[in-house]
Amino acid sequence: MTSILIADDHPLFRAALRAAAAAAVPDAAITEAANLTAAVAILDAAPETDLAMLDLHMPDSHGLAGLAAMRAQFPGVAVLVVSGHDEAAVVRRVFDHGAAGFIPKSAPPEQIGEAIRSVLACGRWVPAQLSAAVAGAHSDPDDTALARRLTRLTGQQFRVLGLLAEGRLNKQIADTLGIQERTVKAHVSAIFEKLGVRNRTQAGVLLRQLDLSAPSL
Repeated sequence: MTSILIADDHPLFRAALRAAAAAAVPDAAITEAANLTAAVAILDAAPETDLAMLDLHMPDSHGLAGLAAMRAQFPGVAVLVVSGHDEAAVVRRVFDHGAAGFIPKSAPPEQIGEAIRSVLACGRWVPAQLSAAVAGAHSDPDDTALARRLTRLTGQQFRVLGLLAEGRLNKQIADTLGIQERTVKAHVSAIFEKLGVRNRTQAGVLLRQLDLSAPSL
């Protein structure tokens, strides 16, 4: 059975996405999450999930950071980004950070269903009205390099990185994740090496490069 996760903090929009997904894949098992933490918990429990439909703006998911986190922690789950950001440069970044498809929040249900079926068939999907602009948008070499470095992190390392960026101390991170402080220190050292940074401040700056301003909807 096909399994689909819908991660969006707006109940009405989640309902619309659920209806479109159910129409596109009638036998799908569909779960919902209102924030990134809940989405990650669902995927932790069901890592065989086929597709995650991910809003870029949820309370604990800042811009592309949520996408990067999901791709790092669950590389086997296809991610279809759903966002009010439909500028070609942003959509280009979405693909550079590992998304399999992009749906504008203004898309009609039929187009959402088409995107879902395409991505589930291992395709890459972008709306026809955006395809030419996205194809012509150039990837930022620094952003592409950052995406590549982030994919080297394990899921737990990405969780530690997110807490580092919030200014948490090692003991606080250990308590939050339920691990020992020496394990946190080992993760921090590995994060610095993989990201090519020397300290927490630099690591936090890298992660904040994934922020996007809130779209006007």
